[in-house]
Amino acid sequence: MEEHRRAKRIPITMSLEVSSLFKQDYVKVENIHAPIQIQNISRSGIGFSTESVLPIGYYFNAKLMFEETKESLSCVVRIVRQAKKEGTIRFYGCEFVGMASVFDYIFDDIEKEKLGEDLDSEGSEGSGEEKS
Repeated sequence: MEEHRRAKRIPITMSLEVSSLFKQDYVKVENIHAPIQIQNISRSGIGFSTESVLPIGYYFNAKLMFEETKESLSCVVRIVRQAKKEGTIRFYGCEFVGMASVFDYIFDDIEKEKLGEDLDSEGSEGSGEEKS
């Protein structure tokens, strides 16, 4: 299957709570208190799962805390898709809105950390070549 994503998704574990949603035409939904579990992240967005039903096209404020780098990122995300996962769990795809490229260094660090581990383990297993 051909990849259509703008940026490579990196598996990550992070928890947040969505307390309110809003839309550009000043529609606001408050007191949601939906716990979400972020499962992957990229330069363009996040993927998360939750038992809550959240409307597509709505936005929420998020503060992402990266344990590995001790960095945090306050951002706005827009819910762009939803899929049923298992039982009452739903998976959502969201895109970052108005993310400044100055924050690219955070994603550079995550990619080095997460993808570097994958490359190290692939290179050392079964390649038959010695590392020097």
